[in-house]
Amino acid sequence: MQNSLHINPDSCTGCHQCVLACSDRHGDDFSPIKSRIQIFRFEDEGRYVPYTCTQCEEAWCQKACPTNAISVDGNGALIVSDAQCVGCKVCTIACPFGTINYNADTGKVIKCDLCGGAPACVEACPTDAITFVNSSTTGFDKMRKWAAKTDAGSQPSA
Repeated sequence: MQNSLHINPDSCTGCHQCVLACSDRHGDDFSPIKSRIQIFRFEDEGRYVPYTCTQCEEAWCQKACPTNAISVDGNGALIVSDAQCVGCKVCTIACPFGTINYNADTGKVIKCDLCGGAPACVEACPTDAITFVNSSTTGFDKMRKWAAKTDAGSQPSA
């Protein structure tokens, strides 16, 4: 069974605990710029949205990497090998979601690796805005909520 991160922006308060936990887990310090997850603020709407790698099944970053530095681990996470990464940043250009970043301190790229199967962001999130779920069921909660909004004989409005 493969797990993936499930993000529910409606539950995010913008506390940044996930960002701090990620940066601490991967860098041994609290440096949000080095975190593999970020929180985007939409001030006008009063919303916060956690954003990180979705671990694409057909990953453009992996296909674009000229040194084959990106592989899939046993948890289904796309991981970057520091030994093979030359810091060319081709993967950052190839990723349509912008979730791979360059770390100037190391000269390598960084991205979410699901923390080896125990994501620090999930552990740190006080509102369960980020959960680690069976990847084959990631859309079911949204479908269930949408279905609950509709009456038996009516069409949902967009």
